Amino acid sequence: HTSPDMALLRVLAPCLSLLSSRAEAQGAYEKGRLDLPFVGHTTFGKYPPLTDWAKLNESDAEVAILGVPMDMGTQYRSGARMGPRAIRESSTLYQFGHSEVYDFDTDETYSYGKVIDVGDVDVVHTDTMATHNRTQAAVETIIASGKMPVMLGGDHAITAPNCAALAKLGRPITLIQIDAHLDFVDERHGVRFGHGNCMRRCLEMGHIVKLFQLGIRGVSSTAKSGFEDARRMGSTILSVRQVREMGAAKVAQMVPEDASVYFSIDIDGFDPSLSMGTGTPSHGGFLYYEVKDILREVIYRARGGLVGMDLVEVSPPYDPAQVTSTLAARVVLDVIGFANKQRERTCKASGAETCDK
Repeated sequence: HTSPDMALLRVLAPCLSLLSSRAEAQGAYEKGRLDLPFVGHTTFGKYPPLTDWAKLNESDAEVAILGVPMDMGTQYRSGARMGPRAIRESSTLYQFGHSEVYDFDTDETYSYGKVIDVGDVDVVHTDTMATHNRTQAAVETIIASGKMPVMLGGDHAITAPNCAALAKLGRPITLIQIDAHLDFVDERHGVRFGHGNCMRRCLEMGHIVKLFQLGIRGVSSTAKSGFEDARRMGSTILSVRQVREMGAAKVAQMVPEDASVYFSIDIDGFDPSLSMGTGTPSHGGFLYYEVKDILREVIYRARGGLVGMDLVEVSPPYDPAQVTSTLAARVVLDVIGFANKQRERTCKASGAETCDK
């Protein structure tokens, strides 16, 4: 005689088998390590570390994460030197071992591609220019290895050496800044390479051919003459309100279709309700989806491709609940995911037989 329990198991067995196969197909944890966010080393996204830069050419990674823990350029609250560590820690939230992610909002499935974490620039305390030189050299090394550099700041002063390194690509670059502040001061008390000067320094470089400054608002750290200089030198400046009125698609249409794009994202471009953990918070900023939509629209439009990005000004001492660092990690992963999706689309459009995700 068959017991009631055995009879029930026979009835349920096909359902359990179906659930198991579906779980495995969806990338669940039936095999291998569970690898929860709080387990293991905190590289960015738990991606493999590669701190011997002499071996970068041997890696088949497409993206290299570089920390720049420098905040000597700040004019108000410091602490951004701890930003790379905080962003790395928060990034583990989004890595449960899935090979792909599904974005319900855009109905897209994509992977982040092959990513490595190359550690940090060796900062020289109290010496901004020595640190900038080391930053530029580090980014140039990443570019020379054929990988896209993604920098975690650090204050916004690091963008000047990042932009300088882009000259190694040998092509014109369109720089898109998302920020509350213009960062276009020429010189103040002899300071020319702090976080309030970086966009001017970048636009002075011959290979930076266009600058878009999005989210600028309120009482800026730059005088009116700085705005006039920025426009005269070729910058397009849009406030949060102007961007909202236009919408992400129309903003992206301002970027030339053949552009090679570099994003510089100051976390204070977001509203401080999302990003209070920063040195100079400014009310009236972007919401997450507004920035996400701009990033996605631009990356999918620019045929010259995304050549790199930095995300700066996360200051962990003012971020006790890790809200700001978690936002920063999500934005970086969004950019990497969109860029990888666009590479896949471009590959398929070319008629290639194999296009790795």
